[in-house]
Amino acid sequence: MAETTVDLADLAAAVAATPAAEKTVEPKIDNLGRAYATGRRKDSVARVWIKPGSGLVTVNGRDQEIYFARPVLRMLLAQPFGVSERSGQFDVVCTVKGGGLSGQAGAVRHGISRALVNYEPALRGVLKAGGFMTRDSRTVERKKFGRRKARRSFQFSKR
Repeated sequence: MAETTVDLADLAAAVAATPAAEKTVEPKIDNLGRAYATGRRKDSVARVWIKPGSGLVTVNGRDQEIYFARPVLRMLLAQPFGVSERSGQFDVVCTVKGGGLSGQAGAVRHGISRALVNYEPALRGVLKAGGFMTRDSRTVERKKFGRRKARRSFQFSKR
């Protein structure tokens, strides 16, 4: 007859005795050697493909210096590569829709981070600690009726 566990201590000992399966995550790379991911920020959605290369970033068919003219936005795109110490090792091709330039840059950054993890799963801890894997869910609050904006009231007039 098989042993039966009597209380939680016996169950914990039985679980500790069984060997834990090592969790290995496979990279998700397509036939062309690219890793794909979707990034989102505000109303922007970015589809991002990365592949080994010289560090060229193309956004909607244009170079990043032309599409994101402000240096701050280009710095956002470079952050995941800097944290993971992979600067200049990957070419990025992305298409981005919706929102403004700041939201689009955040969406591309999120997509690059997720694509890096798909290409090299060992980078997940570093990128997650840097806060690049979390989607920034802050969006514009909708305008309510009876109000001037989302929360601002109309100016009060006593007379």
